[in-house]
Amino acid sequence: MISPPASRGAWAWIPSLYFAQGIPYVVVMTMSVILYKRLGVSNTDIALYTSWLYLPWVIKPFWSPLVELLGTKRQWIVVLQLVVGAALGAVALTLPGPAFFKLSLGIFWLMAFASATHDIAADGFYMLALNPHDQAWFVGVRSTFYRLAMIAGQGLLIMFAGAMEARTGLPELELRLAARPGAVAVAAPDPAAAATAPAGGPLRLVAAPAELVLDPAAPPAQPAADLVARARAWNQKAGLTAAPPAPADAGGPKASGPSWWDRTVVAPLGNFIRTHFGEEKPAPNRTGPAAPAGVFLVSLSAPPEKNIVVNLSRETGDKGVRLLEGECFTFTRENWRQPAMIVVQLDPKNRGASEALFVARSGDIPWAWALTFYTLGALFVVFCIHHRFVLPRPAADTAGATRPRGNPLAEFFGTFASFFRKPMVLRSLGFLLLYRFAEAQLVKIASLFLLDTREAGGLGLSTGAVGFVYGTVGVVALTLGGLLGGFCAARHGLKYWLPVMVAAINVPNLVYVYLAYAAPDHFLIVNVCVAIEQFGYGFGFAAFMIYMLYIAQGEHQTAHYAICTGFMALGMMIPGMFTGWIQELVGYRHFFVWVIIATIPSFIVTALIRPDPNFAKKQPTG
Repeated sequence: MISPPASRGAWAWIPSLYFAQGIPYVVVMTMSVILYKRLGVSNTDIALYTSWLYLPWVIKPFWSPLVELLGTKRQWIVVLQLVVGAALGAVALTLPGPAFFKLSLGIFWLMAFASATHDIAADGFYMLALNPHDQAWFVGVRSTFYRLAMIAGQGLLIMFAGAMEARTGLPELELRLAARPGAVAVAAPDPAAAATAPAGGPLRLVAAPAELVLDPAAPPAQPAADLVARARAWNQKAGLTAAPPAPADAGGPKASGPSWWDRTVVAPLGNFIRTHFGEEKPAPNRTGPAAPAGVFLVSLSAPPEKNIVVNLSRETGDKGVRLLEGECFTFTRENWRQPAMIVVQLDPKNRGASEALFVARSGDIPWAWALTFYTLGALFVVFCIHHRFVLPRPAADTAGATRPRGNPLAEFFGTFASFFRKPMVLRSLGFLLLYRFAEAQLVKIASLFLLDTREAGGLGLSTGAVGFVYGTVGVVALTLGGLLGGFCAARHGLKYWLPVMVAAINVPNLVYVYLAYAAPDHFLIVNVCVAIEQFGYGFGFAAFMIYMLYIAQGEHQTAHYAICTGFMALGMMIPGMFTGWIQELVGYRHFFVWVIIATIPSFIVTALIRPDPNFAKKQPTG
């Protein structure tokens, strides 16, 4: 039995220090993805640019000596928490502006470097402030509070942002589309003749009609393609949706045009992938048999004080019903009188009675997320003040306390070179880079898939629902899987469990194939599927963490483990960069099929490594 710690005062700073260590990482890696999705950034840009944010953790070993040589670790911790707090506030300031993506991304870069440096200082301070016994005693405490930070960042904070989105929006508007044999055909309404007059009362969304009944067996009164073209032209002319960018040879400043790389590599490769592996999405036809389509008009009851973004998605009913135009539109003080045209179409395979419910939701998304980041920024100011007074001042925590006796530069490169002289180092590097090849792609798209509308192939969950399912249920399952993985490895050793763990981290990805194809309406099913995948990820990831300890054994163990974590981050960064591009080319269904194919390298590199059968295994005593 491990005796209680001698450093009782450590309870005052270890929980808060490691909670503060986990929050910036979650903000940069997870919250930024959901934030940009809610603000309308494409999946390609989200995956590419947020994957680059892994870079500070990739190159962290290169500047870690600076933390040793300049200042004390205590000073680094306090200053960097203030920097993180200021960065969070700066992100909040950028969100309402037109250049939010570039500005906030730059600030996230600063936050990522501050967070990676804070990791170095916090872990070093932990070892200096506690004796070996207390370090062992508190290792579970620091791990627990780091996991709580993940739940707070991926779950509670996203749920808070979702609640703020809902509170800043207008009441939801329900639009019902029914298929009833024998229904009287109704001509599509003219939006120009339906300009809104102030209706009095609170500001709200109004629809004309709120319920549309069509005969599924009757020939369409107007081809769906004509309705879509008419609605798209009207919505763009009224400023309700953005017009497509003008070609380079149109009037105005001439665009620079695509680069050589885009012309010769990206465009041909993208066309090849889209043609041979993309989903076949039926488009509304002008000729031939087609299902009837209809039009809803949605407008405001009064002029708004600020812009109102409205998102429309199918909630329940016939899954074959399609939203052809009007998925998202924006009302301003200039266009609020102009109703948005929304085109929906019945399921062409269903000739009987059916029904579908569409819901229009609105909200001030930039303000909701800005408030979330302001709250986080204030929290880090509190952390900074708290740790300024409660962190101990160990005698060993001095500038240059661990300065090498010889040439520092030679010592650093010597340590780095010794890592690459380890036995079977190429196989080990292949394992570090490819063990999570499929998971690195899945993790970038999973939350986007949950958020995206059903018309776009997603599940259409709200921001708060994604925070609950992915950030709370998912993180709890991930933690339980990791605990079980560590327990199993301690019983029989890493090598014994490797085949099971590599299957556990890869095979459960099949649940996303199911979710993409089945598109279940039940929230419980989504939670169960995500929990299964995350539990498997946690269980399989235990093998990765234990193998890094195995590689780092010997002289310079701490430095070599840091190098392993750099390759670990690189293995997440590179595959994640192109995932959004692939997904937008092939669709969610085929993307998740590709993720299953991408598990093959993981099985190969796992089969190539040869860990000691007794490593991590509990040895008999006596």
